[in-house]
Amino acid sequence: MKLNTKRTVLVGMAFLSICTFWQMYEAVIPLILKHTFHVNDTASGVIMALDNVLALFMLPLFGSLSDKTSTRFGRRTPFIVVGTAASCLFMLLIPLADRLGIFWMFITALLLVLVSMSIYRSPAVALMPDLTPKPLRSKGNAIINLMGAVGGMITLVLIQVLVPGHTSQPDYFPLFAAVAFIMLLSVVLLVFTIPEKRLAEETAALSEPEEEQVEDTKEDKKASLPPNVKKSLIFLLFSVAFWFMGYNAVTSAFSKYAQIQWGMTGGSFASSLLVATGAAILSYIPVGMVATRIGRKKTILIGVAALALCFFSGALFPTYHPAVNIVFALVGISWAAINVNSYPMVVEMSRGSNVGKFTGYYYTFSMAAQIITPIFSGALLEHVGYWTLFPYAALFAALAFVTMLFVRHGDSKPLPAKSKLEAFDTPD
Repeated sequence: MKLNTKRTVLVGMAFLSICTFWQMYEAVIPLILKHTFHVNDTASGVIMALDNVLALFMLPLFGSLSDKTSTRFGRRTPFIVVGTAASCLFMLLIPLADRLGIFWMFITALLLVLVSMSIYRSPAVALMPDLTPKPLRSKGNAIINLMGAVGGMITLVLIQVLVPGHTSQPDYFPLFAAVAFIMLLSVVLLVFTIPEKRLAEETAALSEPEEEQVEDTKEDKKASLPPNVKKSLIFLLFSVAFWFMGYNAVTSAFSKYAQIQWGMTGGSFASSLLVATGAAILSYIPVGMVATRIGRKKTILIGVAALALCFFSGALFPTYHPAVNIVFALVGISWAAINVNSYPMVVEMSRGSNVGKFTGYYYTFSMAAQIITPIFSGALLEHVGYWTLFPYAALFAALAFVTMLFVRHGDSKPLPAKSKLEAFDTPD
């Protein structure tokens, strides 16, 4: 049995379109709120957290709805098409509202886009397992995540090219139009090359019933975690929340920080984020190799300690200096060390059919952190000063290091990857 790489890449076009948008959302929306509508940083943090608030209940909702859907186009494709089309339409209203200076129009368009994106995020992620036999899903998930990273890098390049540096209030319409075009092109390519229903039926035919696994599942549902394992899980989940609070604070406010604290103009701030993303992608394979040798926990501890030091170092730059890119490259490597190994540690503590529930634990803590941190860090930016951004991030990374020290389970060393692609296997 061999993974159909070409097919998986095409399936990953949906995730590429999603990540293309989210990279733009994180970078540009804070600037519009700041410069066009003069929203204070605390309120801006609340608005930036809306996507994660919606995600807490909309992603499971539309994922479940797509599970129950049956059309001649398949279960996931209708959600992907409708969600993408609606997102691209409403997305273009955002720069128009920015240009006209109409705040209610901006917020309405933003909410419509966030809801539209929620329609197809879970179905898009679920499409790969639907079309990939179980033994090959690890490799498939690796390709999907790589496609997402490519989407984020495309957006960062577009920001550098299409956002002029001579004004603090540029016209963002070309950028939004370019991102919408890429999203539409990606999904059109998916729809015309992936006959979901037929491929899903073929994939299902390759799977055989696993009676023994079903019986084990019933027992697993009744079993509870031993107290020591539960303690490790709790500390690990708090670690997840802490490092997301630090990392997301920087990603959601860096565009404003770069302009106000460092005096950067236009889309020049994207260069540092591009360096971090590229470094993370290049680090996945080495990080996977390190984890197989020293274990997940030690790899994460090294990554978290390095992340805290990087954020602390970022605070030492009063103005932008090219050396900042070295710091951001190390941030990308550190984040890869954390992200590759944390999710497997969580599900390592699960029992058979509880993998889905433990995945839910992981996303609940990570999303909750990304709801809280834009508000908290935004309040500090507003009332204390922009210099607080990197110390804030360093503090939460340090707290994550402390809580990780108390994690005693989930650290079984992963087997060496049969393919280099498996080193990229991270949660969507």
